[in-house]
Amino acid sequence: MFNNLSDKLDKAFHVLKGHGSITEINVAETLKEVRRALLDADVNFKIAKTFTNTVKEKALGQDVLTTLNPGQLMVKIVKDELTELMGGDTVGINLKGSPTVILMSGLQGSGKTTFSGKLANYLKNKKTKQVLLVGCDVYRPAAINQLRVVGDQIGVEVYAEEGNMNPVEIAQNALKHAKSTGKNVVIIDTAGRLAVDEQMMNEISNIHRAIEPQETLFVVDSMTGQDAVNTAKSFNDVLNFDGVVLTKLDGDTRGGAALSIKSVVNKPIKFIGTGEKMEAIDVFHPDRMAERILGMGDVVSLVERAQEQYDEEEARRIQKKIAKNQFGFDDFLKQIQQIKKMGNMKDLVGMIPGAGKMMKDVDIDDDAFKGIEAIIHSMTPSERSTPSIINASRKKRIAKGSGTNVQEVNQLMKQFNQMSKMMKMMQGGGGKKMMQMMKGMQ
Repeated sequence: MFNNLSDKLDKAFHVLKGHGSITEINVAETLKEVRRALLDADVNFKIAKTFTNTVKEKALGQDVLTTLNPGQLMVKIVKDELTELMGGDTVGINLKGSPTVILMSGLQGSGKTTFSGKLANYLKNKKTKQVLLVGCDVYRPAAINQLRVVGDQIGVEVYAEEGNMNPVEIAQNALKHAKSTGKNVVIIDTAGRLAVDEQMMNEISNIHRAIEPQETLFVVDSMTGQDAVNTAKSFNDVLNFDGVVLTKLDGDTRGGAALSIKSVVNKPIKFIGTGEKMEAIDVFHPDRMAERILGMGDVVSLVERAQEQYDEEEARRIQKKIAKNQFGFDDFLKQIQQIKKMGNMKDLVGMIPGAGKMMKDVDIDDDAFKGIEAIIHSMTPSERSTPSIINASRKKRIAKGSGTNVQEVNQLMKQFNQMSKMMKMMQGGGGKKMMQMMKGMQ
């Protein structure tokens, strides 16, 4: 996420290394590189210039933080200004109304339909809402089918009217259906085009007037950079939308949209999409994103994701098994499943301070656990529950059944034994210390 921007900003701060104080000369050199990094990230030129001028004023005006070296001071100032540039405060979604109506807008290919499903899943699971998805894209042949597939995947009802080419009428009928079936959130997926045109704008404006949504969200493909910002301005002039959604942040994103859009349309970024899975949705926190851009990680979000998957009853069961030396591969497999639910692996690694930079050239596959899972599934129930019985002949059979080799089976056995020992050591008080440390990070 924003790897190129992070690398270039890191190089910019190296200019200040070795200097004992901040001067106009070394600040100018650093900010020249910062501005270049922002422009390369497809940030609007005026925004980049204003940003660096503000940082320069604050850097030269600093005379109280004398205990920090220039590099640290500059990073702090840039972090604070990046946070402000992206909106400053976290802005949540408006769920008032009975039902709450959320209108999704954006160009075709921005990920609007997929994100509608992610948002429905998020509201259903985290806000305990009864959600109705509505298909108002009457032009793209596969749009309603795609929405139905998404709805089936997350267990949310999809309202559509086959053959009806009037999206305003469909939206109005969907609201009546929602009220009659006890749904308290209605998410309306609208049609997009390959470019902004008058027909699309008139249509979505008519839907907006007819249903008066509590929340209108504009979905942006973050990989399109400054073009996305210009499109957002066109939509905002017509819809006066409430917030922005950035999709595909797990891809090769330069960062221009995230850094520019708030300044151009003066609307907050509310959500981000970080992968293909329905769980790959996060509330947008400008301060946390600024830290990630600057390579500081995002420990708070990492802890939050871990806590979402934390099951106290399961944890107590595991603790008892560890204490009795009964922790087996079935238990290990459950731990892997919980980690996978937290999100894609590269995103998780990027949340660990310093790890993102270290692992930037390493291809972390979402199927990283595939080989491990195959080996475990090739074991018999008795082998999974009592790993100590796995001898040389059993290893050969397991390797053959999982499409791996004995060396890989041995490696997994070794890692499993090391992890089991570490978990047992933590039972003696180390685990409490770790939990206290993680809570202190929040």
